[in-house]
Amino acid sequence: MNIDIIQQEIDTIILSNKSRDEKLQTICDYLENEIAYYDWVGFYFKNGNKEELKLAQYTGEETEHVIIPFGKGICGQVAVSNENFVVQDVSEQDNYISCGWKVKSEIVIPIFVNNENIGQIDIDSHTANIFTKKDEELLEYICKKVVNILE
Repeated sequence: MNIDIIQQEIDTIILSNKSRDEKLQTICDYLENEIAYYDWVGFYFKNGNKEELKLAQYTGEETEHVIIPFGKGICGQVAVSNENFVVQDVSEQDNYISCGWKVKSEIVIPIFVNNENIGQIDIDSHTANIFTKKDEELLEYICKKVVNILE
């Protein structure tokens, strides 16, 4: 994974003339295509004033988890903790919502606007123990850039 090239492409997507939703979808598609072990890539955002997340753009297999209550699953825990959550083996997590039998690991990074957690990027992989600090750094970078199209 060449982080510099990926970051440049993310910058190009963010600066494009596409709509916000098209940019988010393009980011999902690009990451899933570019990084072999990113098998599902999606954005969840806080659902209005409700204590829940709502699925926005994503790429990968269909998911029934369109709404996730705060505190439930990895995404719901990140909505409460405001911290990155890297799960190298989902079978070891008690509070895990299965998106499919193929998913072995997951990484979720929060998106902050004015110090408020307003959403997150969620990546599932069919490979266990695959995520590294480089993934965290890349996804943190993407979350900071995505803020520019959300405000």
